[in-house]
Amino acid sequence: MYKLPSIIIALFFAFSALSQSTTRLEIEDRQDKYPSKKTTSSASKNVRIIETSFFIPQLNRNRRVWIYLPENYTSSKTKYPVLYMNDGQNIFEDSSSFSGEWGVDEFLDSTSTKNCIVVAIDNGGDKRMNEYNPYDNTRFGKGEGDAYVDFIVKTIRPYIHKNYRVLKCRKKTIIAGSSMGGLISMYAALKYPKVFGGAGVFSPSFWVSPEIYSYIESKGKKVKSKFYFYAGKEEGESMVPDMLRAFEQMAKVSKSKMITVIRDDGKHNEATWRNEFPLFYNWVINKP
Repeated sequence: MYKLPSIIIALFFAFSALSQSTTRLEIEDRQDKYPSKKTTSSASKNVRIIETSFFIPQLNRNRRVWIYLPENYTSSKTKYPVLYMNDGQNIFEDSSSFSGEWGVDEFLDSTSTKNCIVVAIDNGGDKRMNEYNPYDNTRFGKGEGDAYVDFIVKTIRPYIHKNYRVLKCRKKTIIAGSSMGGLISMYAALKYPKVFGGAGVFSPSFWVSPEIYSYIESKGKKVKSKFYFYAGKEEGESMVPDMLRAFEQMAKVSKSKMITVIRDDGKHNEATWRNEFPLFYNWVINKP
């Protein structure tokens, strides 16, 4: 486990006295319309685009999908774990990112730990709040999260299994995302406990879909995976309590391995999640 001065790792009861403030992040402003930036790519040579218009039959839309292949992929016969990531525009490429990339490819290129394949799916721009929400919302409209998660499991995943050397077992299949991407990652792990063996739930927008708590209570008992919960204290007063509420409910009904990470200086942005990613990766991929 990683111990940094600015990180607090604790169980829910240590935070039970936190205020249940209703202050909410204006996440809807992060519609990720991606204005044009520099033309030079920041993506590693190990990153490629699978398809610029991968068809989503569950939503009758198209989407760009990226993939990161380990350095020695073409020269070996190794099979790799797979990490599916939401908000694909932000994962490898600075020019398409909302406010800077996560640098997942740079980290994987330089790390000496076990490597994996990363599949990054672009969000739907003005459809992001719908596709990453499993439930209808009076402010944002129809929830399309069920269909989006089905797309990952029933369309993208079989395609990856057919075309790339991956470890197909549950324990080696992970999903991760931040904000609304964290919400839908949590939902995916609950809906498909036999598919996903781990989830990175970064700064989850649980306030958008409070129904997620009852879903945890009803589905959590069937889940035995690894959950990395992260939140920053500078993301709004409700972020940490909301996340810890989900953690508490999971702890009551599930035998999953879970960790909560809270940074005093954590903000709701890509730079923060970039710093957090190596800790999540080493815990979910390399820890037994």
